[in-house]
Amino acid sequence: MAMSLEPRAFLTSLFEAAVKAADPLTAIRAHLPERPKGRTIVVGAGKAASQMAAAFENLWDGPLEGAVVARHGPVAVCERIRVLQSAHPVPDEAGLAGSAELLRLVEGLTPDDLVVALISGGGSSLLPAPPAGLSLEDEIVVNRALLASGAPISAMNVVRKHVSRIKSGRLAFAAAPARLVSLIVSDVPGDNPAFVASGPTIADFSTAQDALAIIARYGLALPEPVMRHLRSGQADAPRPDHPAFAGQAHHVIASAGVSLEAAAARARSLGVEAVILSDAIEGEARDIGRMHAAIARETAARGRPFTKPIVILSGGETTVTIPPGAQGKGGRNSEFLLSFALDIDGIDGIHALAADTDGIDGSEDNAGAFADGGTIHRMRTAGADARAHLARHDAWSAFCASGDLFVPGPTGTNVNDFRALLIR
Repeated sequence: MAMSLEPRAFLTSLFEAAVKAADPLTAIRAHLPERPKGRTIVVGAGKAASQMAAAFENLWDGPLEGAVVARHGPVAVCERIRVLQSAHPVPDEAGLAGSAELLRLVEGLTPDDLVVALISGGGSSLLPAPPAGLSLEDEIVVNRALLASGAPISAMNVVRKHVSRIKSGRLAFAAAPARLVSLIVSDVPGDNPAFVASGPTIADFSTAQDALAIIARYGLALPEPVMRHLRSGQADAPRPDHPAFAGQAHHVIASAGVSLEAAAARARSLGVEAVILSDAIEGEARDIGRMHAAIARETAARGRPFTKPIVILSGGETTVTIPPGAQGKGGRNSEFLLSFALDIDGIDGIHALAADTDGIDGSEDNAGAFADGGTIHRMRTAGADARAHLARHDAWSAFCASGDLFVPGPTGTNVNDFRALLIR
């Protein structure tokens, strides 16, 4: 069967299928906990927090109360769960208030009570809660240093976990002895629930010494109070085998793997075979872009490792290492695609979309961008030097000049990077 849509419409359709597979209403319906004898308290944080809260309200047939923390911007309307808002990707004062409110909500509960935690990616910055002796400014410096470091999300979150009063299971610890069920939309490669939003309700065995090792490995210059705290012996969180966590449960209700499978099924329904490289690709965005371009070129020219027509899908979370003084606009998906576009310049029959499934890639309002063999020519015609833009981490400006930005708006979910390469 021939492909029934033009390339950009086809790629957009795959993105939409991936996002739909991570829809909070569908995902939560399959994982509703049993009603408790006592109260039902909802807490949560992340880019999908308000949509998850609205879905839970819609599905829950008993009384409930609570609050979730979403990022500033449009949010889903809830009637019984309050939606608080704070900043992403750099924490702000509103986040301090949000963290304090979630901790307050789980105080003084009993074994008859139920806490439902709605957790999605982005919660790390939305829930600042510096330990005693540290300030919000200290946590902001830590976050900015991590974002610019090029470290994978798992490493970033080990550091974040040990500079917090709410992360690494501490919110769940505060909720004991209530029954707690975490419903998690994963945005991390491998879907380890302890790393989504730095695991406010999921403890792990990482330590402050692990955090110090990561800081040394990536050469992070952090405030002295932060380093003193990490060396103090007071930074470690309760371990997963602590009795306070007994009986608590968690479910990863949506993930990159599920969304990529949905996109592959959509491609096949439109007459194009699909292959998933991986749902857990990490590394420098520009390097991953060149690797994908090499596969696309080989397929286009020699019919290997895949036979045309084919759509090649991948997910995960790449990183962008930003040197001091860099002022560019964009995000990791745009940077990936600009690197990819440079390496397929002038080659017919290759079309690509790279986008963040939450609808926002980095600092601007685009989820990502489209690219094909004519993208670099369009940039050049518009007066944009693609290599210079890539060098200064300014992919957004380059794709804006060529008219290739992809702007679907916030999606209400977040299972991280989505990449689709169509070779015709």
